[in-house]
Amino acid sequence: MLRGAAVLAATVAVVVPPATPGAGSGPVFDGGTIAERQVVVSALEASAFAWSVLPGAITIHIVRGEPSRSIPHEIWLDADLLDAGRFAWGVVQHEYAHQVDYLLLDEAQRASLLTRLGGRDWCHSVPGLAHSDYGCERFASTLAWSFWPSPDNSMRPAGPRDESAAMPPREFRALIARLTGAPARRTAGTLRTH
Repeated sequence: MLRGAAVLAATVAVVVPPATPGAGSGPVFDGGTIAERQVVVSALEASAFAWSVLPGAITIHIVRGEPSRSIPHEIWLDADLLDAGRFAWGVVQHEYAHQVDYLLLDEAQRASLLTRLGGRDWCHSVPGLAHSDYGCERFASTLAWSFWPSPDNSMRPAGPRDESAAMPPREFRALIARLTGAPARRTAGTLRTH
């Protein structure tokens, strides 16, 4: 029995590569059903952004009734939202875009983006502003829209003053490639999850 377990463990170690910090190891799930986790994976695969450039793993906490939010290396997503399927993809991408901000951008880049994208403060250091007055929210919405410009994207701008309409998608994708060194993927890829 122990020998069989040792062989199985060795086989798994060979088949499943370890997550290496800095290797873009993909999401690690905490909670959620298989279907809810698949919504997250599908959302990331639909985007042309190369999420694998993010250093280390991102833990996705799926909690029913929890407002969607993000801190470095962690994202909380509402299970009820994920149960909506494809509609949730834009929000998933928006929260993941905050990881791009946290993990890849520096203060000078954020200041430049605030000027280009608009907003009154980069990210919630001034309390009480509207969501669209924060540059980090405009950044996340614009990234979500620019890298998945689908009519199904809930981040699709309804007008020229919307958060995600801060820059034309092609121009924004080129800017992000320059800032992060991450060129857009041409086709959907396969995302490694844990």
